[in-house]
Amino acid sequence: MDCRQEENAVDCTCGSMTCPRRGMCCECIANHREKGQLPGCLMPEALRGSSRSIEDFVAYYTQSS
Repeated sequence: MDCRQEENAVDCTCGSMTCPRRGMCCECIANHREKGQLPGCLMPEALRGSSRSIEDFVAYYTQSS
């Protein structure tokens, strides 16, 4: 499977334009999973730029429903 880094980077919602994993989704997900976090592309707009913790993600959706 070929990485489509340039295509992915166009729509990437990562808050860091200088991230070395920008556009490399598999590396990004592995990096955040290792840290117990979710990548920015999975976070709702309201949480982007703040916490990427799974706990905050669950709490946000628990309060929203």
